[in-house]
Amino acid sequence: MAIEPQVSRPLKVLIADDDADLLALIGFTLRQAGYDVRTAHDGSGALRSFAEEPPEFVLLDINMPAPNGLEVCREIRSRSTVPIMMLTVRDQEDDLVSALESGADDYVRKPFSPRALLARIRALVRRSEPMNADSLAAGNVHLDLEQQTLRIGSGEPFRLTPLELRALHLLMTSPGRTVTAERLLNHVWGRATSRERRTLKQLIYRLRQKLEHDPATPQVLQTTPGAGYKLVVE
Repeated sequence: MAIEPQVSRPLKVLIADDDADLLALIGFTLRQAGYDVRTAHDGSGALRSFAEEPPEFVLLDINMPAPNGLEVCREIRSRSTVPIMMLTVRDQEDDLVSALESGADDYVRKPFSPRALLARIRALVRRSEPMNADSLAAGNVHLDLEQQTLRIGSGEPFRLTPLELRALHLLMTSPGRTVTAERLLNHVWGRATSRERRTLKQLIYRLRQKLEHDPATPQVLQTTPGAGYKLVVE
């Protein structure tokens, strides 16, 4: 049964995987759904394609030949806030944390069904869409939603990934109040499994790197033990 297109405007998607059969299957699935797809068979090809025509969504296999998916993810993230999803056969927490540390926004474990992958891609695209307001401020923390940047006081802006932006936006709408971990998980990932609970800690760590003078002793983004997190601003 064909997959019905649900894309109003062709979204440019870059897929990189060294498995030719899987690459062809994913490409076919996304084209059937209305996406504008480009493919690469290795990390070098992915970076070349990204430079030639920047996509609006990136899907990377974590185990590609050098540069591998993590290295490609880091390079792309250093110059863009484009949503990045990783494909992996691994199920180790360290590997998933490495993906998030590299700047990935989500991951899918192999094997997967084409429909399940498509649903995850659509969900991440929705979560990465610009928010209604242009900016938001809580104390000396300023969030530019259009540029996807964070600024503390008069300091230099930090670029945020789409998921960092969503998490911080939710925390900034309730300054001084605890936002439960479950609410954050559903807001950021759209699900609250045990694996996402572990990866949430890594997302909070990344935000603290940008918000805190000393991330080891957070004063701005504080943990409420057994409950969640809160933003404490001046």
